[in-house]
Amino acid sequence: MQSNILFSSYKMGDLELENRIVMAPMTRCRAIGNVPNDLMAEYYSQRSATGLIVTEGTSPSPNGLGYARIPGIFSKAQVEGWKKVTSAIHKGSAKVFVQLMHTGRISQQLNMPEGSQILAPSAVKPAGQMWTDAQQLQDFSEPKAMTADELIATKAEFVVAARNAIDAGFDGVELHSANGYLLEQFLSPISNIRSDNYGGSIENRCRFVLEVTAAVAAAIGNGKTAIRLSPFGVASDMPHYPEIEDTYNYLSSELNKLNISYIHLVDHSVMGAPEVPLSIKKVIRNNFKNTIILAGGYDKSRAEADLQNGFADLIAIGRPFINNPDLVNRIKNDLPLSQDLKMDLFYSADEKGYTDYPTYSI
Repeated sequence: MQSNILFSSYKMGDLELENRIVMAPMTRCRAIGNVPNDLMAEYYSQRSATGLIVTEGTSPSPNGLGYARIPGIFSKAQVEGWKKVTSAIHKGSAKVFVQLMHTGRISQQLNMPEGSQILAPSAVKPAGQMWTDAQQLQDFSEPKAMTADELIATKAEFVVAARNAIDAGFDGVELHSANGYLLEQFLSPISNIRSDNYGGSIENRCRFVLEVTAAVAAAIGNGKTAIRLSPFGVASDMPHYPEIEDTYNYLSSELNKLNISYIHLVDHSVMGAPEVPLSIKKVIRNNFKNTIILAGGYDKSRAEADLQNGFADLIAIGRPFINNPDLVNRIKNDLPLSQDLKMDLFYSADEKGYTDYPTYSI
């Protein structure tokens, strides 16, 4: 059996990845005015020795800008801003997918631009609060249940955003159907209590996710289309429900039929969430024949183990990339990782705790 798979190259469709390490998407809130900027280009450039970078969640619509200072990819200014980022990344070895994240009901009206509205499958307000620059922590706003016309319009926004991403130099897009955002909100019978063709049965609850995925794949190519899932996750007020395994069994089988590039499966148990059962990882691995990315508290030895046993083709790492911009070099050469992680600066607005972490030196 091959050893040290983590640093072997990997062919993902038409893309040749230099190694099997993926920089996981992480919200960092540096997009002032929701437009990507030079500071963001520097941040990603510093981390471009990975095989693949998946960007922070990026809204396909003004209606999806639920958080303060997150980027979009629906305006000309945003596309031009992202061109700086993709150009900087491609000067390194990494390929890059933009994560399209519509926040849906995980929103606060104070963070939303004028004329936008908070949409969700159903008018079910989530428990919890989020930060607003205007009034600090505030309860989530109550969402509006999407009409049939709004379903069509939102799907079209994902397609336009995907096309914009290719124009901006991205190698593909990852649809964020995890962590309690809009697409996952359709999957759960707790956040989705619709009585039309998009609610009720497992097939109906998966319908919008599959329609968006199919539409994006038709627009930019299935090899440039991917998705992130978090079965058994509880982020953003997503309680467990009895049919979780059946839902993801069906969903992963249908995604396989669409022949998309990858499924990115995230497990947040290292941050205190329930562990994703091995059984559902095996189900998805068995159903989906293209690339599987696993994320969730990986170190070098565990990454190698899951690559060796075939559970994953690529391994995504999140937080260690924040304070170790040279993480790939550190892992490859068994150098110590920095433990100086400034969590209070995760979502601030400037370079502090963002681009000012040093690379390894003796």
